Amino acid sequence: MINRPDSPHWHRDNYAGRTVDLHAGPATAVAATLTAARVHPAAALAIATAGACGAYDDIAGATDPRRGFRAHLSALRGGEVTSGAVKLFGISAAGLVAGAMLKEKALDKILAGVVIAGAAHFVNLVDVRPGRAAAAVIGLGVPGMLRKGPGGELAAAAVGAAAAVLPDDLGERSMLGDTGAHTLGAALGAAVVAGNGRAGLVAHAVAVVAAAVYGDQVTEAARSL
Repeated sequence: MINRPDSPHWHRDNYAGRTVDLHAGPATAVAATLTAARVHPAAALAIATAGACGAYDDIAGATDPRRGFRAHLSALRGGEVTSGAVKLFGISAAGLVAGAMLKEKALDKILAGVVIAGAAHFVNLVDVRPGRAAAAVIGLGVPGMLRKGPGGELAAAAVGAAAAVLPDDLGERSMLGDTGAHTLGAALGAAVVAGNGRAGLVAHAVAVVAAAVYGDQVTEAARSL
């Protein structure tokens, strides 16, 4: 998605060349954060930070063609701090802090941070066509709603936020952008962390890391074409 020079910051040309707004992103971030805050402040912190970092990238990185971890880390090694790098480290730090607040044992804290940050990145990876990110969150989050306690409540928050923006996203009237995609991903990750023990955390951590590696490889391959 690119930001048109003659358009406001919160508009984009989508994959089909239609100009749509990005208002669904901030709306999703506010709604998911406020809902999560009623369940656990750590979840709200991770979600709010993911949304804020995504918003920064939506604005500051709108005209930056670089995509993927490698591109942004390569720029960082050269002394340039890109908006993508800010987003990467900001969301990762917030995930680790939230994980430390949600879990008691050291290993679980680290795994929780990986799951939250990884889920935020995963949902952003699948946000390549209208409705895909929101639909993915709904599909993955609905089973979590069956859990009792904070895990189920946070899953409901993620699914509810995704369902609210899905019609406008599918109708190509608005798009999530990095703000909304990272918000929904962090909310989903927080739900997973709150509802799972170590075995579940390990399984989900492996899954999101594998998705991140695969996504970066695909991005790198696309850049080389």
